[in-house]
Amino acid sequence: MIRATAIACLVALLAMALYLPSAYPPEQFFAQLRKEHAAAAQLWDQQAASHMLDVALGLQDSARRVAPSPHAAASAPGGPLDTAVAHEMSSVSARLFGNAYFRSVEALFLLAMFRLGMMSHALPWLLPFFAAAFADGHVSRLLKAREFRQHDPEVFALALAAAISAACATAVALLAPLELPIVAWAVAPLVVVLLLSRALASFHLRA
Repeated sequence: MIRATAIACLVALLAMALYLPSAYPPEQFFAQLRKEHAAAAQLWDQQAASHMLDVALGLQDSARRVAPSPHAAASAPGGPLDTAVAHEMSSVSARLFGNAYFRSVEALFLLAMFRLGMMSHALPWLLPFFAAAFADGHVSRLLKAREFRQHDPEVFALALAAAISAACATAVALLAPLELPIVAWAVAPLVVVLLLSRALASFHLRA
């Protein structure tokens, strides 16, 4: 069950990541980014929202440096034949990476990174809750072992599968150019951690 859920979630996430840039123009991703930037500035402050945007832009620049450049072949040394081949390869690469689909991919990536920035901004306040949830799950697991109570493998499998599904749904939501409340990016990791703590509480432990 857990393996099937993980595979299904990965396939769904990959399908959405490939489908969304073809279904939405880059302008829609940028419009959603502007709305969420304004909402983040209203919820926290302008400096925090600007920092999230700077981090997202920095991650996008890093991804561009890692990705193959459409102009890399133009600087290839050699004779006239090499120059002609390099020019043609550069032209083909520019047509490939300069179309609307890849511009939407870049806009989607920028929106997802900004949302991740909002999520990471809320993490310091959530860390005590994460620690308390994992401590509760660990203590419950120890008590069951000391009291010779049976750990429930069905609950473990169900809770872990639900945590994987919630994490996948969060990843899909990061990519979707839809109007979502800002607090959702703080609630989503909390839900995943609570489900993981329930799975931990039901994981078998020898006394």
